[in-house]
Amino acid sequence: MNGPTTGFKLGVYVCKEAEVVDFASPYGVFSVARRLKPEIDVCLVAETLRPIQTQSGFTVLPAYGFSDRPAIDALLIPGGPGLRPEQHNRRLHEYIRELPEACLLTTVCTGSWVLAQMGLLDGQTATNRKNPDRLEKLGLSKLPIEQLAEIAPNCRISHARIVDSGRIITAGGIASGMELGFYLLRRAGFSQELVEEVAYIMEYEKGYAAYKDDIEISTPLPQGKRVLQRAGA
Repeated sequence: MNGPTTGFKLGVYVCKEAEVVDFASPYGVFSVARRLKPEIDVCLVAETLRPIQTQSGFTVLPAYGFSDRPAIDALLIPGGPGLRPEQHNRRLHEYIRELPEACLLTTVCTGSWVLAQMGLLDGQTATNRKNPDRLEKLGLSKLPIEQLAEIAPNCRISHARIVDSGRIITAGGIASGMELGFYLLRRAGFSQELVEEVAYIMEYEKGYAAYKDDIEISTPLPQGKRVLQRAGA
């Protein structure tokens, strides 16, 4: 890819009971990258400008409300307990549908349920959290990736850590937000060297090296078929 000339801004959606690591990890990746490239930017977006109490009482103040319509190049929807009701949030659905077609739609973990409920994953490939928590191990709750398959029966489910389906990019479990942050920098056109430097500054170079190729690129075709390849292939 060629380097971007106008920068790249990630908008991170926050809501009540959003999982902290889901949104804080990619936000942190972009925050560190901004030290090296000031044209990289990241912000929190919510329905309104009121403080948002996310998971475990962690409270954040969004920079923008939906009515502000900030100019962003990608929107990230995190997962967490609060995303169950958010699946049916019509105001969120409306905000997403009114984003420019060029704006990427990205999710971490159960954030993909929102896009699934909107029908945006039909004919696409997506992923979600695969490792069970205690309740899921006991069979008292379904795995998020299994629920995704039920919500979006016309979506092809992948077990890759990151799935790039064109405009829509989904990440797996909670910590995969780190890899999503790094991958978005690559999708934006920033060099591999820059991404590796960001990982090095974060003392995450081993983690980045371990996961950087756990990416499935799925390009939907008009006939409904897909071309699948690994990142970097």
